[in-house]
Amino acid sequence: MRVIGITNQKGGVGKTTTAINLGATLAAMEYKVLIIDLDPQGNASTGLGVDSTDRELTTYDLLLEGAALRDVVVPTDVANLAIAPATTDLSSTDVELSSRDNRIFLLKEALHQSDKLYDIVLIDCPPSLSLLTVNALVAADSVLVPLQAEFFALEGLSQLMLTIRDIRETANPSIRIEGVVLTMHDPRNNLSRQVEEDARKTLGQLVFKTRIPRNVRLGEAPSFALPVIAYDPTSKGSHAYIDLAQELIARQTSQKEPV
Repeated sequence: MRVIGITNQKGGVGKTTTAINLGATLAAMEYKVLIIDLDPQGNASTGLGVDSTDRELTTYDLLLEGAALRDVVVPTDVANLAIAPATTDLSSTDVELSSRDNRIFLLKEALHQSDKLYDIVLIDCPPSLSLLTVNALVAADSVLVPLQAEFFALEGLSQLMLTIRDIRETANPSIRIEGVVLTMHDPRNNLSRQVEEDARKTLGQLVFKTRIPRNVRLGEAPSFALPVIAYDPTSKGSHAYIDLAQELIARQTSQKEPV
């Protein structure tokens, strides 16, 4: 089982969109995929059609109430794709976990229960470097960072990189950076091109070749509780996530050492 944390401390960068659509695309490639929704907004859960009234057990119960992962996970309408849903209850997690000695290892311990059930686990992290994000980094094999093609895009990324290094030195020595994926990219826009140039100059091979475009279909799909490959498989957004999934799998077979 490969566990990938999808994180960026900045909100609105396409993190949840990437979790949903990358997960659905990998599932279409016949991998058994689980999405762990660790964002208190629960947008990944909503975007995959899990109504709030159907979230009897959530990732809050998984982390704080000792619920088994198998009892929290619910299927989606996408074959091979399941999700551990979230609600706003997660908002209080930092306070409630602060006194626990094992507070950064809770997700890792929970995932060990199901290490033969899934091929790939994607963790949709909150847009902050909170205890929830730290739990994800401790549990993850690697980290995928969505980076919006806009001004100040690289600001704050250095802090995330330092956090990953700290986690590697203290709690998860094998974690590596899977890569950085440019999102909301518009090749006609000078700023998008400049951000891409800066990112590739600064981060080199860490930046995926695939770029996720600004695409109306990507924006519309969540309102129908569908990933874009189901909503409009011919769209540019759909093709981009197919390319990203293929590039991700290729990277996993070739990259062995932590970055």
